[in-house]
Amino acid sequence: MKALSIACLYSYYLYFLAGLAAGTVLPGDSHNDRGVSPGLFESLDELARVVDISYCVGATGTGIQKPFECLSRCDEFEGFELVTTWNTGPLMSDSCGYIALSHPPHAKRILVAFRGTYSITNTIIDLSAVPQVYVPYPDPEDDDGDGGAGERDKCSNCTVHAGFLTSWKTARATVIPHVKAALARYPDYRVVLVGHSLGGAVAALAGLEMQIRGWNPQVTTFGEPRIGNKALASFLDEKFNLTEQGSRGHKGHSMSPNDIIRDEEEIIQFRRVTHVNDPVPLLPLEEWGYEMHAGEIYISKIDLPPSVSDLEHCNGDHDPQCISESELSMTSSMVNGLLPFLRPTTESNISPIQQSPLSFNDAVPDLGTSSDGEIKTEWSLLPARYRLWELFLSHRDYFYRIGLCVPGGDPSKFRGWEENDKINVQ
Repeated sequence: MKALSIACLYSYYLYFLAGLAAGTVLPGDSHNDRGVSPGLFESLDELARVVDISYCVGATGTGIQKPFECLSRCDEFEGFELVTTWNTGPLMSDSCGYIALSHPPHAKRILVAFRGTYSITNTIIDLSAVPQVYVPYPDPEDDDGDGGAGERDKCSNCTVHAGFLTSWKTARATVIPHVKAALARYPDYRVVLVGHSLGGAVAALAGLEMQIRGWNPQVTTFGEPRIGNKALASFLDEKFNLTEQGSRGHKGHSMSPNDIIRDEEEIIQFRRVTHVNDPVPLLPLEEWGYEMHAGEIYISKIDLPPSVSDLEHCNGDHDPQCISESELSMTSSMVNGLLPFLRPTTESNISPIQQSPLSFNDAVPDLGTSSDGEIKTEWSLLPARYRLWELFLSHRDYFYRIGLCVPGGDPSKFRGWEENDKINVQ
């Protein structure tokens, strides 16, 4: 019976991945007035390479050295100046990244790149990492000289994935002081945050704090998972003015072509890039109280490389023409099929297949709030062998092949990539 249970789970896993690979976009007429400008495309292309470099931090025998040298794409950014790196390791929330200065002739920027974990599914779907009450930073207990902490904005009924928040709190001890010092030295430089996968979730939380501090950061994430509940998503939308932005940043009103070319890269303060073949933005599941926020830019082409025409702006938190389309077409069948297997039990001799189906409302009861702000649920009771998502790949390439610093990266694609892997901006 146990073998049958595992076989059934694996069948649903294959069905789920097949649904992801079959994701489609509606005909081009609806895409034409949602497309991105070449300038925005090139900005995302550059930041995809910038965040790829973050995988060198903590990699055995590599790393990033001053002034800005590594085994990945550092030589593509001559003139960048490394400020610092951090790497807490997996025992301390797996927070990792680097801070660099982008000097002229490049755009004047203070860059903070957040690396994804090498085991994103373990972090996202560690069901023992229950949601935690979200309190916006800076909080009253901080004594970093910023002032105004007692007047911070409230985030009513907001919860956040505890693992993501822990990763940011760990990185925060390095990031905030260095960014603060860089702003004092270069007041005309813009703070730019970029993160991939888990790093996207951390970048989102970092950006939210910096926005509240008045630093006006630009945030770009690739494959960012859901970070919290609907209240937190709405709070982030409000702080980054995403509720006022349509697909082009003006409540959906059209802009002239000249305005789009000139303003689009700057006007969108939060760019959440998703990919048709990446399941990470759909996790943790909505049924468990997690929601996506707005600012999505969707890549509809499965294979590399994408071109400008493969990217489109999305409207709101759940645009049915973007990553939510994959979820709508797959979640119902996947969840309904898996529910009979997901009832926790303390009796090892009882197979999940023998148990009656349950709803997610039954599976995730609200057990109140602990003294340290954690929301108590029974998620941790789900046996590890039934955590289907452990089988997901850890990484998804968005613009380029994974770099040399990533375990399993293809060295043949790292330098002098094939002609058909070059980015097309036509």
